[in-house]
Amino acid sequence: MQEEESVSKAVKTIEDPPETAPAPLADEPVIPLGEYDRMKAERDQLFDRLARLQAEFDNARKREARERAEFRDFAVAGAVEQFLPVLDNFQLALNAQGSAEQLRGGVELIVKQMEDALKAIGVQPVETVGTQFDPRFHEALGSIETSEAPDQQVMEEIRRGYSIKERLLRPALVRVANNTGKQEA
Repeated sequence: MQEEESVSKAVKTIEDPPETAPAPLADEPVIPLGEYDRMKAERDQLFDRLARLQAEFDNARKREARERAEFRDFAVAGAVEQFLPVLDNFQLALNAQGSAEQLRGGVELIVKQMEDALKAIGVQPVETVGTQFDPRFHEALGSIETSEAPDQQVMEEIRRGYSIKERLLRPALVRVANNTGKQEA
């Protein structure tokens, strides 16, 4: 009988919720139902705001990545545009009929045009012959025994190196002087 009475009280409590928040435990303060509803609405509003801010942040991150990719494509297009006339001239040189000397003169003009295109996008050659060997800009492929130049001076450029602003794109491949009589301290 006592069991039936407990069950019916539990069912009645579920069907008819009280006008105030659930009965507090021993040390909990009593919160009126209106205050409880206001706090619940404020919590729901804050959760909604958090979800919107997270979505806005994700959208901003995606937009920034898309803009960065578009800018990179635009920059690459600007650089490639500088080299299209060079490519055109190489194709004309391949189809040209003439002596070896005329062909060499044409290729020299194309090389000059290529150097100008590189300069236009900020690429500079690394100084080599006559300078002191610097492992930050030069890669030594060998040495040349000589008594006419200071030790470790660049004597020959095998492949040109390039930098853009202060950043090295490719080191120059060089041969350096090996002068045991004029070694610098």
